[in-house]
Amino acid sequence: MAKRQKRTTVVEGRGPRGRRPGEASQPARMRRRVGHAERSAVGEVRRELREFLRHRSGQEQTDAAELLVSELVTNALIHTRHGAVVTATATAARLRVEVQDFASEDLPAPYVPNADDGTHGRGLILVRSLADAWGVEARALGKTVWFELHGGRP
Repeated sequence: MAKRQKRTTVVEGRGPRGRRPGEASQPARMRRRVGHAERSAVGEVRRELREFLRHRSGQEQTDAAELLVSELVTNALIHTRHGAVVTATATAARLRVEVQDFASEDLPAPYVPNADDGTHGRGLILVRSLADAWGVEARALGKTVWFELHGGRP
């Protein structure tokens, strides 16, 4: 049986109601470590992101963010065979979500799946279609795949 890694969620910053008058808006941050054996954690990350965005974002942006983070976390867990760290940073103008893995330096590239692929290969197509911006950054150990959604709370 695989040993479960300790899950960590850190939320930094203040929500929109937590600012003092005249105080500049501080970005709010959510951070979650996901172990490789925690396939059920994809749903947990989605729920944590939804809660994090509850007072920071509109429904459409929250729905898109949940879908995209689940695609990126699933890719990190399946394709790297290691855990990942998910970080979400929200400001009034944008949401940026990063999924960092610590094993694979292979940079993902979207491709057009054929009919025989089933559901495989569609994750980055969704990211490219729904995100306002996205990219991949190589790290000393692994890589970070990120997306941004602009607009914030209506």
